[in-house]
Amino acid sequence: MAKEHAPAPAEQPTAVRPQLQVDDKNVVATYANFCRVMGTPEELIVDFGLNPQPMGVPTEPIPVCQRIVVNFYTAKRLYHALGMTLQRHEAAFGPLEVDVNKRVQHNNTK
Repeated sequence: MAKEHAPAPAEQPTAVRPQLQVDDKNVVATYANFCRVMGTPEELIVDFGLNPQPMGVPTEPIPVCQRIVVNFYTAKRLYHALGMTLQRHEAAFGPLEVDVNKRVQHNNTK
């Protein structure tokens, strides 16, 4: 009696993931150059705002214009998505210096 064998990996059907549809016709885009992260045991709270004085310590309170509240599972998915996106950006365009003073010094030496 001939022994049956499993199909080769190339022959196995691949699982098709359904496409996620997003309706963004009512989205409002907001620019932020400031964010603050806080949390509770159940949620992560991220505030976004516009710092009118990005160099040095602001003399006026920074107005917060958006607050996003997510659970920690969503926060972790966001963390991974942002990390992968930043890695791709830096691979294409070079490292991002987050210290404003170092960016200013580096640009002045060019």
